[in-house]
Amino acid sequence: MAIKHTILKVLWFSNTPALGLEFLNKNNRVKGTGGWMHALNKAIQDHVDLSVSFHYPYKLEPFNYQQTKFYPVYTGNIVIENLRSRFLGKVYDVDFLDTYIKVIKEVDPDIIHIHETENPFLNIIEYTDIPVVVSIQGNLTVCHHKFLSGLFSRYLNTNDYTITINNLLFGFSNFKRDYNSLQKMAIIEQRLLRKTKHILGRTGWDRRITSILAPDSKYYHGEEMLREGFYQNIWKNKFSQGKIVIFTTNGNNYYKGFETLCHSLHLLNEAGFEVEWRVAGVSNNSLINKITKKFLGKNYPRKGLILLGSLDEVGLIENLKNSHIYVMPSHIENSPNNLCEAMILGMPCIATFAGGTGFLLKDSEEGILVQDGDPWVMAGAILEIISNPEEACEMGRNARTRALSRHDKEAVIINLITVYKEIIDAN
Repeated sequence: MAIKHTILKVLWFSNTPALGLEFLNKNNRVKGTGGWMHALNKAIQDHVDLSVSFHYPYKLEPFNYQQTKFYPVYTGNIVIENLRSRFLGKVYDVDFLDTYIKVIKEVDPDIIHIHETENPFLNIIEYTDIPVVVSIQGNLTVCHHKFLSGLFSRYLNTNDYTITINNLLFGFSNFKRDYNSLQKMAIIEQRLLRKTKHILGRTGWDRRITSILAPDSKYYHGEEMLREGFYQNIWKNKFSQGKIVIFTTNGNNYYKGFETLCHSLHLLNEAGFEVEWRVAGVSNNSLINKITKKFLGKNYPRKGLILLGSLDEVGLIENLKNSHIYVMPSHIENSPNNLCEAMILGMPCIATFAGGTGFLLKDSEEGILVQDGDPWVMAGAILEIISNPEEACEMGRNARTRALSRHDKEAVIINLITVYKEIIDAN
């Protein structure tokens, strides 16, 4: 396929507005902070003619922001769609295919890049001759398979009776809905991945699973960019006698290992260690916290657990820099940004050997990898770091060196454009 322009015309289909979130924030349409997609968009827009299409729950015309053109895909009245999701288990499949095709015709790109398989953008593959590459961030099929790795299924129906506008309007939430929706989405993902010809991934884990789920595809390696603030900061040795501060970014999620975290803290408390474990993404009222209390019973920590709720980029960086150890307890991940962010700061890190984490961090050289779901080994790894601060700091420095190379902004952009051109030339 010949390129029609000197500069590549690239169309992204994305789960987020990426850099467009800045425009939406300024116009009071949404509130939020940009993630790694925001950073990638900002960096690559000077090198390609970039358009970004994303799902959006309000009617909004296409708009330009900086050097990128944005195409919102209206997903319907937000109240009605939430009701359909909560009570009917509605998930998207071919619902917006006509709109996707309309965007493709208007942009007329040289290549289409679909970020993530969570939304059904992959439906376009059968309806365009333009080459399509699909980034694997997580994988719904494996996430559904691992959903019950930490907590019993009987807790899925535990309702969140917190009085919020969302709960009053759409019914009290529980994880059973998430589990059922994930199953439906995984089936769609499996069907669409079988049609995919070009896969972009970052770990041996996503390479191996797509060799099965997308058997006719060619795999390309490409790293992610991190948020700007993490490149500009560095963790310094905080080890001293007294309280140990641990930090984790988690979420109100059934398979992110929150129960392992809590049980590990209980074991440390019982052993007489003074530990403060700060957790971003979970609050005292989060459903996962309420379920974990029931699940662990007397093994739920009576002290030291600090649930911080949602934090912005500045808040995350400050908490990380003021902690001794970063711990990632998930039951399944691909290349978790939270771990990568702690590594690039140079922190001593502990992570579960789940999914792709073993391809991000070398055990005993750049941090410690432990079995997921095992609170005893996690607590033991924490004690190992506490007992050997010089070795822990050396692992943190090694992790930072690895992460700075892996997430080098210029290298990420050069590699991505090289992959685009290789796919176009092969098409």
